[in-house]
Amino acid sequence: MRKLCWFAVPCSAAIFLAVCLLPEVWLFPAGLFCALFSLAFLGFLGTPRRRAALALLGAAFGLLWTGGFHLLFRAPAHALAEQEASAVTLTVTDYPTTATYGVSVLVRVPLPSAPDPEALLHLDVSTADLRPGDTLSAVVRWSANELRQGGFSAYARSRGIYLTGSADSFTLTLRPGHIPLRFLPQKASRSWKSAIAARFPEDVSGFVTALVTGDKSRLPDGLYAAFQRAGLAHVVAVSGLHVGFLAGLLTTLLGRRKRLSAAVGMALVFFFAAAAGNTPSVLRAAFLEGFLLLAPLLNREEDKPTALSAVLLLLLLQCPDAAANVGLQLSFAAVAGIYLVTGPLYARWMKLLPPKKGGLWPLFRAAGAFVFGSLATTLGALLFTTPLTAWYFRSVSLAGPLTNLLTLWAVSETFLGGLFTALAGSILPTFSSLLGQFFAWPARWVLWVTQAISRRPFAALSLTTVYLTGWFVLSYSMLLLLLRFRRRIRPALPIGASIVTLCTALLMSAWPALNARLTVTALDVGQGSSTLFFSRGRAVLVDCGGSGADDPGNVAADALQSLGLSRLDALVLTHFHADHACGVPELLARVEVSLLLVPDVEPEDPLRQEITALAGQSGCEVEFLSDDSTLTFGDAAMTLYAPLGDGGDNEECLSALCTAGDFDVLITGDLNDVMERRLVKYKHLPDIELLVAGHHGSKNAVSEELLLATRPEAAVISSGYNPYGHPAPEMLERLGAAGCDIYRTDGMGSITFTFK
Repeated sequence: MRKLCWFAVPCSAAIFLAVCLLPEVWLFPAGLFCALFSLAFLGFLGTPRRRAALALLGAAFGLLWTGGFHLLFRAPAHALAEQEASAVTLTVTDYPTTATYGVSVLVRVPLPSAPDPEALLHLDVSTADLRPGDTLSAVVRWSANELRQGGFSAYARSRGIYLTGSADSFTLTLRPGHIPLRFLPQKASRSWKSAIAARFPEDVSGFVTALVTGDKSRLPDGLYAAFQRAGLAHVVAVSGLHVGFLAGLLTTLLGRRKRLSAAVGMALVFFFAAAAGNTPSVLRAAFLEGFLLLAPLLNREEDKPTALSAVLLLLLLQCPDAAANVGLQLSFAAVAGIYLVTGPLYARWMKLLPPKKGGLWPLFRAAGAFVFGSLATTLGALLFTTPLTAWYFRSVSLAGPLTNLLTLWAVSETFLGGLFTALAGSILPTFSSLLGQFFAWPARWVLWVTQAISRRPFAALSLTTVYLTGWFVLSYSMLLLLLRFRRRIRPALPIGASIVTLCTALLMSAWPALNARLTVTALDVGQGSSTLFFSRGRAVLVDCGGSGADDPGNVAADALQSLGLSRLDALVLTHFHADHACGVPELLARVEVSLLLVPDVEPEDPLRQEITALAGQSGCEVEFLSDDSTLTFGDAAMTLYAPLGDGGDNEECLSALCTAGDFDVLITGDLNDVMERRLVKYKHLPDIELLVAGHHGSKNAVSEELLLATRPEAAVISSGYNPYGHPAPEMLERLGAAGCDIYRTDGMGSITFTFK
């Protein structure tokens, strides 16, 4: 069995290198070189040399397989993307989902000289009555999914989807009388989602749907971010946890009948994986469970390294680009950590509770075993996933062990209860409704704990400063030393050193702001605007919207909580465009906002109504401004200028001038040059030190008149990827001619200015 491990590990490593690092043209030469080099080792006797030859052969196979796979599957798909829009006939492979604009559906694209690839098709229609097995025709414009550009494109390609298409309309050309049998998992998944939505109360149905099927689209706004901060995001990404619950139930029901358990278990586990979308994480869990079930029947002992490496190789052979899937990396890292440390930790802790008879001791020991088992499993899973999370998301959850300990029992009950309710939904509707009401309570417990813990200032740390990054590297290094020399080093020493280092890093990170009269942080929210002002323990946020990878409300809450605060004195919205206000719901869910200041315009605007309603529900006072107003906080004062125009949200925009001593900051929202000239004419603007450039650097903002009147020393532009050309070259030229130092969030991230 270990021979397989010696082949699988270097083969998988080679595929990772081929996908993530090596240029495409290197794959075949490098693979042939490794193959030839392995032949040299085969001429020598001895186990080490033969192992080296097997490892080189595995690396050669991985490189050659990746190159061949790309030639066979990716190259034809990309060739299609280079052609102009054309009429094609497509086969639907899943049910459509609602997209930002129109609907999206997975389809199979026929190619004459290559295997038919799967693609994601965006349809510019309000609804689409499609189901798996349907055939449709449409004029489609194709684009290639690139691995390294991030977002959905990278995720799709990591699942072997190399094409994204768009069509204005479609024609349904063929609908089978029954959905083909091969699409039964998709049909089951849709049925489960409908049953859960119908049988569970509205406040938990989205969470139960995500837990059972992996579909997070029905989660309430901001809930997934709360799971991430609390260290529970893994429960709504169907993986080994869910398959383990399912396998445990089967073992309980079928007892020691190994053959029956293996047959039923494998069929059920792989059907469940297909219904959950065959994501890399759930496939990993299904294959591992299959190895576990088959090992006794084949008279083989379970070999964890071999099983893990073989499963990884199987997934990568199916689609080499899955190597870039973060979910796959986190899934295997979690299992590797559990295999390495969970057993020894659990055994060591259980020695503290020796078996005894009589009294309540057996009950106490059983409770202790549950606590120790949950904690050991959580710590094992975090061992290797934590550095990956820090690398990809620049964040580390400190509350993860506690949250998992408090909720895993309820997650198990909710998952099994949700699955039972979904299965019974169409057969026993009344009984399934009762099940939904009953199992809603453990779901509510999970949600309550998650939301309560995620709101704490240091539930999760954003590794945005060199001090916190240094703390993480030091703490993780000490953890590895403790695991390596656990018999020589007492745990209290590295744990204590980590806590002291963390406190120091937090203090050093917050010290510039705590020691200053005013700090101004232009937050990186993509194409949007959000500016945090902090003075002597008081904070005001101007705008909270953007199109970045993270919700702008989370970005603002993270920045606030990194200062040890969970309260905003005031939130100012210059106007009700999404790129200035879409993050407010998440912000209100995470921090207390005492006062909301908005322009008294557009009373029928849906976003205004949503935000003011949420503010009222959270106990936040709302003030509508039609005249100028002044707000004081700490050593700073902020003057809010009422709208100077009408005819649109940009013209009816608030402006803000913040002053602390001799330091002045001006924010003009999305005012154009006409409104800026009115601002200069009717308001007494001083010379300023910092200008937050209007309208994300539009060519119609930051006029020469404004620059001449305020003479800013520096300007910060809050922008991200956009189709508008922001920041415009004309605007950058005006700032340069005015002698401004220019700072941009799209290249520098969040930018902080400090006045002492």
